[in-house]
Amino acid sequence: MKEQWCIPEVSGTFVAAMEDVLALYAEPYEAKRPKVNFDETSRQLIADRHSPLPGKAGRPQREDHEYERKGTRNLFIFCEPQAGWRHVTVTERRTKHDFAQQMQWLVDERYPHAEVIRVILDNLNTHGPGSLYEVFEPAEARRLVEKLEFHYTPKHGSWLNMAESVQRILVRRALDGQHPQDAPEVIRWLEETVAGWNRHPTPFVWNGKRRARRRRARLRRLGGSGAAITNGYSIAA
Repeated sequence: MKEQWCIPEVSGTFVAAMEDVLALYAEPYEAKRPKVNFDETSRQLIADRHSPLPGKAGRPQREDHEYERKGTRNLFIFCEPQAGWRHVTVTERRTKHDFAQQMQWLVDERYPHAEVIRVILDNLNTHGPGSLYEVFEPAEARRLVEKLEFHYTPKHGSWLNMAESVQRILVRRALDGQHPQDAPEVIRWLEETVAGWNRHPTPFVWNGKRRARRRRARLRRLGGSGAAITNGYSIAA
């Protein structure tokens, strides 16, 4: 028996990016300077080849093990942990154009009055200001970039992104055990789940395995660096 893990090299570069993200998380809430986590994942669309047999008392519904592939869809996830807000968009692809459109929506629709939006995200090749310049006219790209402040998780350290946890919870609640056969079905299930969250927003609290992994990473690198651990975060002394 074995488990597969992403094992990072805990270098100075890794710790610098980790410290930047953790220090940002530790800052108090500011409505004019929101901290927003961004992540994306894909979901396969499948259809049953045979109709399932309905369940009976003492016998669960039975489904055939064969299925038909219907393609995939990409899920873009936003969350503002301190405010308890979540948002999901389903697209056919995950290109620079799709990323740029998401950032434009974030600036113009979600936070039109913000002074700056601090975005925590991973190092995917489309995740950067360059995508905005390749998609929009220079003036529009510059307008958006001036409102966005990107903070990247370390390479092989995307578990520091709270949106990764949120997307796992979202997919589990909305889609686990389901067999979405088309995009509208995926969108409906996801939007219903997110709408339920946002009707009664609560701050997202990080704990469990990720807390232990952060602590191990700090201890492996920071023992002699002159850094201190304060309120669960490592802060350079």
